[in-house]
Amino acid sequence: MAGEKKNWFQVAQDRIQIAGTKLGQNPEITEILRNPQRTLSVSIPVRLDDGTTKVFQGFRCQHNDAVGPTKGGIRFHQDETLEDVKALATLMTLKCAVVGLPYGGSKGGIVVDPKKLSIGELERLSRGYIRALGTFVGPDRDVPAPDVNTTPQIMAWMMDEYSKLTGHNTFALLTGKPLIVGGSLGRTAATGLGGVYCLRMAAKKMGMNLKGATVAVEGFGNVGFYAARILREEDGAKIVAITMVNGGVYDPKGIDPDDLKAYENKNGTVKGYKGLDNVSNEQLRALDVDIYIPAALQNAILKDNAKDVKAKIVVELANGGVNPDADEILEKNGVFVIPDILGNAGGVTVSYFEWIQNNYGYYWSEKEVNEKLERVMTEAFERVHNMYTKHKADKVTMRMAADMVAVERVGEAVKVRGWVG
Repeated sequence: MAGEKKNWFQVAQDRIQIAGTKLGQNPEITEILRNPQRTLSVSIPVRLDDGTTKVFQGFRCQHNDAVGPTKGGIRFHQDETLEDVKALATLMTLKCAVVGLPYGGSKGGIVVDPKKLSIGELERLSRGYIRALGTFVGPDRDVPAPDVNTTPQIMAWMMDEYSKLTGHNTFALLTGKPLIVGGSLGRTAATGLGGVYCLRMAAKKMGMNLKGATVAVEGFGNVGFYAARILREEDGAKIVAITMVNGGVYDPKGIDPDDLKAYENKNGTVKGYKGLDNVSNEQLRALDVDIYIPAALQNAILKDNAKDVKAKIVVELANGGVNPDADEILEKNGVFVIPDILGNAGGVTVSYFEWIQNNYGYYWSEKEVNEKLERVMTEAFERVHNMYTKHKADKVTMRMAADMVAVERVGEAVKVRGWVG
């Protein structure tokens, strides 16, 4: 696919450059924001079950800590690269800044296919990674979290290992932990729910009633499932299509996400559910619906297929679900895009809440978490929409507006801290 060959780090740097230029920012500040502050590469020797030792390569990048400690996930993937990690750390800085969290961005990864490891090997690798990072991370320095192929259990092992290094329980080292060791209520649904809060704001601005509005969801993992379920149950929207990598279902009368999830858990696919029409990802993107939610992989919408999108609102819950090259076409066709750094920031926001609860040793109810999340997301949406409205004549899209809000915020911290002359 076109767009996939791009160096994601270069794309992230370009976005900061464009935002800085449109804001009329001091070019020296923009240059600081284009470049990660610190990157670390580590080698992790792991004793395998057969008695041999294998060395794995790992990375951690801290992009910018001007507004506070850095924050970002850890990925376990066989194709992980340092360039990817740098790109994702840069985008995490933007994501944290757009919702106003006191964090910069970071990211980490290990080059490994975790499916090829036993549970014991996975635990030894997870602990080895944290030992290798040592004081490079910490509750006041850099706060990791789960990402691709990492789980609450892996976070618990890493937290335990770090606690051994420091000699005391350090629950606030990372987020996305099991509840029993400092996890937060509301974290599981947070990314999907945060996207729904933004969608409600967008619908209000556009005079769209979500009751009865038709919705197509690409991707039926945790994020897509919760977004679909909340929209159906709380807003009365009609979920007409849901796809996964191995097939999809379409029903103009509406689909019950809970029922479909139970079917998928049993069969490993949504195909064959109630004998409904099968729909591919390509077909789903071109459906005549009110709302389209890409919640799966990067580059669902590219320059080539942007013209096919008939939805009035696109809520980008997947990182990079809409390629920036497609934004102009969507904008011209009157499609309102809620960009990923805003639309899927509910996850990192509740991770921030988890960190606060760990630091205080005082834990909130799910209702409190969701109320606080709603306030953060709706205020962030307003900030981005105001920037979008203010600069619309200058061909600023919602994605650019979100980048501008973020770059302005971090740039202000860089300036007042005296990092530029």
